[in-house]
Amino acid sequence: MPRTHGDGFIHISRIHALVWHETSLPIVDYSSGASPAVEKIGRNVASLVEDGATLQLGIGTIPDQVLRNLTGHKDLGLHTEMLSDGVIPLLESGVINNSRKKLNQGKSVTAFMTGTQKLYDFVNDNPAIRVMDISYVNDTSVIRQNPKVAAINSAIEIDLTGQVCADSIGTYQYSGIGGQMDFIRGASLSVGGKPIIALPSVTNKGISRITPFLKEGAGVVTTRGHMHWVVTEYGVADLFGKSLKQRAKALIGLAHPDHREALEKAYHTRFKG
Repeated sequence: MPRTHGDGFIHISRIHALVWHETSLPIVDYSSGASPAVEKIGRNVASLVEDGATLQLGIGTIPDQVLRNLTGHKDLGLHTEMLSDGVIPLLESGVINNSRKKLNQGKSVTAFMTGTQKLYDFVNDNPAIRVMDISYVNDTSVIRQNPKVAAINSAIEIDLTGQVCADSIGTYQYSGIGGQMDFIRGASLSVGGKPIIALPSVTNKGISRITPFLKEGAGVVTTRGHMHWVVTEYGVADLFGKSLKQRAKALIGLAHPDHREALEKAYHTRFKG
């Protein structure tokens, strides 16, 4: 178990009993098997990230692909709920140096980490990595204080008005909501911040993730009122301040070409023109 710096220190006098247990740490490798679509999404998202931005990265292969495309950036910061292997090359090269952050300057902040043994070895007794209480890391009032927060999260589906479902497939609970709402809101309040939802245009079965309506019973994790940037392999769109018609048109442009005709029909049915 890596020894991390931050909020995890407990004085030995507070421990009344200890049970020794040995087991392998869970290993997750997000770097392998990225599809061409995910690689394009990584490039598209990276194009939105400015020098001096503070990064928050969700779970999965998309964040890793984004990080692979940030090697030419300068003075990036890291304040994220989760840490994975993709940040290591950027930290070692100095691309992520946390020099422009307002809070925890010079330190990368996270609440938990999931990755390979390389990650666990990297964070072990590393004072540059601060593992903090989730109530601090995900506090919107904390997040917003850093400049140009680029919050990069994903979704299961998004409807034509910009409502995002990230935790369920209809009534089936697929995952938790995590910190998506916290960081989307925090990024939107950060000076120069960019809240980003990045997702492939279709599922592995070819079903469009951009839909006229969310499935019945699906949960709205990020409301359309909080939506800004949406990214697929077909481009980027900023929904903020747009009418429902304008949003729908922009999202249809990000959909897979095989589904655009059906989405156009749904658009005309809904908006009568």
